[in-house]
Amino acid sequence: MKMKKMSVLSIIMVIFMIGVLSGCTKATDDTATKVNDSGSTNETADAPVKVAFIAQNMATEAMSFAAKEFEKYGADYGFEVIILDAKGDAQINVQAVDNAVAQGVKAIFVTPNDVNAIIPSLQSAKEAGVIVGMFSSDLPEGSQEARDFFVGVNDNQAGEAAAQAFINHFPDGANIVEIGGQAGHDAQNKRHDGFNNKLEGTNIKVIDYKATQQWATDQAMAIAEDMITKYGSEIDGIFCHWDNGGTGVIQALKAAKMDQVYLVAVDGCRAGFEQVKSGEQSVTIMQNFSNMTQKSLELAKDKIDGKDVESVNFIPLDIVDLDNIDTFTAPEW
Repeated sequence: MKMKKMSVLSIIMVIFMIGVLSGCTKATDDTATKVNDSGSTNETADAPVKVAFIAQNMATEAMSFAAKEFEKYGADYGFEVIILDAKGDAQINVQAVDNAVAQGVKAIFVTPNDVNAIIPSLQSAKEAGVIVGMFSSDLPEGSQEARDFFVGVNDNQAGEAAAQAFINHFPDGANIVEIGGQAGHDAQNKRHDGFNNKLEGTNIKVIDYKATQQWATDQAMAIAEDMITKYGSEIDGIFCHWDNGGTGVIQALKAAKMDQVYLVAVDGCRAGFEQVKSGEQSVTIMQNFSNMTQKSLELAKDKIDGKDVESVNFIPLDIVDLDNIDTFTAPEW
């Protein structure tokens, strides 16, 4: 009887130990699941951070090229870059900012169609914790708290460089017409101001000026045609705010058989290089979009990492003419 009791007790102990071991095994399985979950979380943390480039108008070669550069270099900084096209419309620009914020991006790089209209949406984006970088065009003074940083060329200096080209070429004075970029655009405003301020007190006279509604070659051509009709051979030189606009100007000059007009434009794009090499354009003032995109991505990464960044970041300009063009690498855009 005693032996039977011992046997029963032994069986109970064995069952108890099996239960304990089963519990230990289950606990180990649960811990492994949590480690895997933790590993999965780490993978998510290492996944690319979503950011957005909001292009002023992807129909322009400059914006199309910039978008490609953002996509090309984004991964180098740990970013997945989405591209949103504002299509040359200020209201679509605003909607694109709101769209990017709704998609949960950590940073936006914005080229505005209207530097004033976009300010409220940028302020809202910053309040939502999104890093705001201005690309190529900055906000007006007094409104720059709506962005974290600006990367681009000094468009005042671009205008000044254009003016200096005319001063150097026409020491005895000349009559110049100016064809501006998109009205209200930051680059258009600053290139115009820099150009005219530099010419003050010189013998270079600006006899007419008109801005386009968009950065469109056909609009620059139409303005050039009107000015040629109005002034004819009085025009010694033309300052066009961008190279592809200069293409339209060249077409208008060819139609009028005016092949001695000194043409200066800004961008340093492929069209500008080809036109300088052919002698149809005298000077292109070059901005480097590859450097601008990489600097923008670098600053956004630094901001995400909690580092301080410079508010204004100018990328140097190059003055390209027939004498030095072979020392530069031809642009892709």
